[in-house]
Amino acid sequence: MLSAFLSRLEAPVLTRQRVRLAYAVAVTTDVLQLLLGPFGWAFADEMLDVTAMILTWRLIGFHPLLLPTFALEFLPVADMLPTWTGCVAIVVALRTRQASRTPTPPAPGPVIEL
Repeated sequence: MLSAFLSRLEAPVLTRQRVRLAYAVAVTTDVLQLLLGPFGWAFADEMLDVTAMILTWRLIGFHPLLLPTFALEFLPVADMLPTWTGCVAIVVALRTRQASRTPTPPAPGPVIEL
């Protein structure tokens, strides 16, 4: 049971399509929240935030930066800022940097360690 939960938290491979969709979700959410105004309409902002959190998590994987972004959106004026777009940009940059630092596994065959 725990392994099934932990497997959901693993970061998927970032493809161009996943990154584009994550940016589309983030920008759409931020624009809709900007149009709704600083006070939102009857929990519409909160529904947008829950949807953005889930979709972003499924597209680019869970990252601890998603939690403060989600919490920050519950402040009345903070939802006017493009927090989802900024969060997606930072997470994609961090994951890209992390992927470039990960060494490639050796080719199959004999390996000589020095």
